Amino acid sequence: MRIMITGATSGIGRALAESYAKAGHHILACGRSQQKLDDLVKQYPNITPLCFDLTQYQQYPVIDKVDWPLDLLIFNAGDCEYIDDALHFDAKRFERVININLISVAYGLQSWLHLVRPGGRLVMVSSSAEMLALPRAEAYGTSKAALTYLAKVLSIDLAQHEIEVSCVHPGFVDTPLTERNTFAMPMLMSSEQAADKIIAGVAKGKRDIRFPSVFIFLMRCLQLLPFSIWRRLARRINR
Repeated sequence: MRIMITGATSGIGRALAESYAKAGHHILACGRSQQKLDDLVKQYPNITPLCFDLTQYQQYPVIDKVDWPLDLLIFNAGDCEYIDDALHFDAKRFERVININLISVAYGLQSWLHLVRPGGRLVMVSSSAEMLALPRAEAYGTSKAALTYLAKVLSIDLAQHEIEVSCVHPGFVDTPLTERNTFAMPMLMSSEQAADKIIAGVAKGKRDIRFPSVFIFLMRCLQLLPFSIWRRLARRINR
């Protein structure tokens, strides 16, 4: 298969690139760090690096469909910044998170979705955070909830083009992103474990890939609570 992965230089993206490369697939690995991309290529000659910044929308690389008809297009890159003082809302911080987690995906779709062949698949890495209103997650949660909605609509509209869509909702995964968190992260998984779950879900043709199962079950139970009750619980968590 020919696979394009954004955010391929660290975390889940790197684990996906390495796992697919080990299996003999051809990878277009996207990232901002040329050094990290070079390191990947040294280990796996079937990885082709693309170094660019996803927030620089006009600088996205032009890819020839003849050379790179894609079987999988995986939008994995993202960031998380928390809104620490809702009363003095930080619009610039909100904008940064929305830009990388959502707007860059839109520009990526515009640039590369046409490369996906009939029978191929689009994969979007969202988050289990979209399931609940979480303290301080005004930016991150909003971006991931919107990404999930986008994936569902695309699943409908791309069916006529024989392109399937999978949306991934991980729990806590040990990545450079989550290393910045200062709170407890229950059922933390490694990037490699998360990549294995995604690869298995994609291979089975799942449209909704959620893990770990126990964590997702607990999140679903909390979803069933009236919002007034969840709001009280969330305020206690926030304290």
